[in-house]
Amino acid sequence: MDELRDLFRRAADHAADYRRSLPDRPVGPPVDQAALTRAFAVPLPAAPTPPEQVLAELVAAAEPGLVATAGPRYFGFVVGGASPAATAADMLAAGWDQIAFNPVTSPAAVAAETAAGAWLKDLLGIPATASVGFVTGGQAANTAGLAAARHRVLADAGWDVERRGLVGAPPVRVLAGAERHATVDRSLRLLGLGTDAVREVPAGPQGAIDPDALAAALREAGPGPIIVCLQAGNVNTGACDELRRACDLVHWHGGWVHVDGAFGLWAAASPATRHLVDGLEAADSWACDGHKWLNLPYDTAFAFCARPDVHAAAMSYAAAYLVGSGGVPAGADLTAESSRRARGFAVWAGLRELGRDGVADLVERCCALARRFADGLTSAGFEVANEVVLNQVLVGFGDDARTDRVVAAAQADGTCWVGGTTWRGRRLMRISVSNATTTEADVDRSVAALVRLAHDVSEGLVY
Repeated sequence: MDELRDLFRRAADHAADYRRSLPDRPVGPPVDQAALTRAFAVPLPAAPTPPEQVLAELVAAAEPGLVATAGPRYFGFVVGGASPAATAADMLAAGWDQIAFNPVTSPAAVAAETAAGAWLKDLLGIPATASVGFVTGGQAANTAGLAAARHRVLADAGWDVERRGLVGAPPVRVLAGAERHATVDRSLRLLGLGTDAVREVPAGPQGAIDPDALAAALREAGPGPIIVCLQAGNVNTGACDELRRACDLVHWHGGWVHVDGAFGLWAAASPATRHLVDGLEAADSWACDGHKWLNLPYDTAFAFCARPDVHAAAMSYAAAYLVGSGGVPAGADLTAESSRRARGFAVWAGLRELGRDGVADLVERCCALARRFADGLTSAGFEVANEVVLNQVLVGFGDDARTDRVVAAAQADGTCWVGGTTWRGRRLMRISVSNATTTEADVDRSVAALVRLAHDVSEGLVY
């Protein structure tokens, strides 16, 4: 056991040293992918290798290819860096090696999910009676929510989709905004509804669904099973749909409302931004990520459903050998996984570390830093293409080709990492501020680098 203790300590020391280096190391270091692959692709040895040697070899092979996504100047893909308490709890979860299938396989894992789920619903303004499935990400959360929706709207039409499948079922119509996230479409594919079931509803100037167009689409859809996908936090602009009005419209027509709130649902946790998601409690299901704005470890997200019985009917299963199944829905009853890792420990620890005020402060600071980005780049003469309502900033540096060159130059430079996107037919730089450790100095340093690189691109110094 002393050897195990030493091995775990070495791993923790490596992790801590890496985290300590994040403020100073290049965010996206130049990588020779072929060399990195060769470092890992050594012949599999015939004999066992001592664990401490394996750990040392892993660190040596991986270090050149690590991207500082957990650092304060990574502004891509709306991700934060896992907080100290959540990271430590995730280390414990790996050491405890629990199966979070049900209260029999791990009473502690299910208890942590139950407690953390109650905190999440309270923070987000989701009804306390809703169920919470702890899933891997927004894709899994959308799939679980839409599976519940499929179950309910077809059951209302007299069809048992879990028993009879979709062949011969009443057609399900899906209304979704033109700027919905791509995971919604993939969920519909996985659930057998298909993307042909989608009727796109036009979006307004900032990407939120047009409520008048939604009302018209609902009237045209007529009677029958209908699901409407709304959005809290447009992936490009941060814009949120008018949830209260939309929910009222959909429910009047007998439909189910699913809200994809991967990062934008966290607006509800702050008094300064809560108005953007007014009415969210009226929806039927919600998807939200923890490894984005909440700064929890990856593989952490939440599928909420206002009807726990519907949620469980869509996702659970039973077998004679599964001791403890069939009770109050929990654990694997609310997800598409059976051998689930105990991700609830890190969620509980991360929320406990921040507290209610800490979560609100995190949201407010990231929004303020996004506005600081926008102000700095506007002052430098560049175009901010969206209304900065949350933590998303879209920037144009002239024509599309020049913007792409500035994005590529920034990624190679290493001061910060930003992404590119296409929005409304234009290529733009996409800046997402989601990390709890980002400071005003990090933003100012990044703005200075982007201004410098844009100048170099204009002068032909960077291609």
